[in-house]
Amino acid sequence: LLQSGQRSRLAGLKTLLLNVSRAVTRDVLITFSPTAGPSKLNTTEKGKAGKIHLPREIFRSLSSQTVRVVVTVLNIQQLGMFKEVNQTAQVLDNTVVGITVGESSISGLQDPVQLTFAHRELPQGVTPRCVFWDPSKGQAGGWRSSGCVTQPGDKGTVCSCDHLTFFTLLLSPALDVSTAKALMAVATAGCGVAMAFSIFTMAFCIFVRCRFRFEETVRTNLGLHVNLVASLFLLNLAFLLNNGLSGRTHPRTCGVLGGLTHYCLLCCFTWTALEGCQLYLLFVKVLGIYIHHYLAKLCLVGWGFPALVVGVAGAIGSYGEYSIQTMDHQVIAHLCWITSKHLLVHYITNCGYFGLIFLFNMAVFGVTTQKSCSLQGTGAVQGYHKPWKVALVAAGLFCLLGATWALVFLTYGISSAAVLYLFTVLNSLQAIFIFVWLVVLYYPKTKETTGSLSNIIRHDKTTTASQ
Repeated sequence: LLQSGQRSRLAGLKTLLLNVSRAVTRDVLITFSPTAGPSKLNTTEKGKAGKIHLPREIFRSLSSQTVRVVVTVLNIQQLGMFKEVNQTAQVLDNTVVGITVGESSISGLQDPVQLTFAHRELPQGVTPRCVFWDPSKGQAGGWRSSGCVTQPGDKGTVCSCDHLTFFTLLLSPALDVSTAKALMAVATAGCGVAMAFSIFTMAFCIFVRCRFRFEETVRTNLGLHVNLVASLFLLNLAFLLNNGLSGRTHPRTCGVLGGLTHYCLLCCFTWTALEGCQLYLLFVKVLGIYIHHYLAKLCLVGWGFPALVVGVAGAIGSYGEYSIQTMDHQVIAHLCWITSKHLLVHYITNCGYFGLIFLFNMAVFGVTTQKSCSLQGTGAVQGYHKPWKVALVAAGLFCLLGATWALVFLTYGISSAAVLYLFTVLNSLQAIFIFVWLVVLYYPKTKETTGSLSNIIRHDKTTTASQ
């Protein structure tokens, strides 16, 4: 920097040099801050400075008796360095910390180096990630996270890395503007496709239910499928209305629209739970007990319970305008949904509720798969010996039980955009999967299919039949 005549840039670079004996008996602790730079740790110091913890392992592996520890704190905004091409994440306080010990590179540490980056509570939708600068990445270098573990906290984030180099804390937004717009476009197109195939599926189920003679269990299953697909249709319709009207409606109208969207989502979750319960009764309990007005009672639960939950949430004023923002407070999208002040309602009624349903349905799916395999081994099941039919039945049950919704739990972190794309596409195709599955099962060989379905559970003189 001095030779290049850019002495003014030294204001953004602060370095601490320490001569440390190789035979250290304790770890080396150093503090750093963007304004004061690095310094020796003062045990009485109670500031918001970050901390560096260098383990004894580093010094024991060195050959010389005395080594020089160099800790450098750089303000990359002033220096104009460490900028990745098309970087969307922000560097915390524009601060990069470089650590070198001796003259050789150090990596593969069993006891990692720990850097604590002090910060206030991070805004919503922001993910901290510990990274280091890799000059070999791309043409001009870039950030990598391999070898580093991120431990976020309320007052700071701890980075544990197995090597020494230049480190920082990247604040990655869950969504940027371009990704959000692309996702909204994909979701809007997917909703239109899903609504069309939901109508096809409901028409097909009603047609085969009225046209052909099925035993009562199969007729109940068809009624269940119609209600599930109807809830999917209403959910996609509510999303399209929400996307088109939010941001330009009266607050009360937005609250009603948010409650309607929440109601349709809970209906969809509830009907997937009822599909799992029905599958449990058919494959596990295998009881031929007649329940008076069974489908009507299922409808009371499937459409009534979500109304009760939404009514309670609406009574405490949970619904209104919800905006998705970037770290620099740029609004990505407006939605009529559960407001930011009542996010606990979202975590309980959506995340918690679906989490329980997903665990139950996956347990039922596992038991059903095991039961089907054992029945096929005894020859009790006819008509499903072809591998493609077995795979189709499994995929159809997977969609009926709402497994594609579980991808939303994987959208936390740096893979959010990719998983969100996958989540959006698969849930848009859910209605298509169900439609194809039902057509292959019930048509055109309806009599043959019914016969094979009626033998799935029949074993040791037990009754009932269903897919």
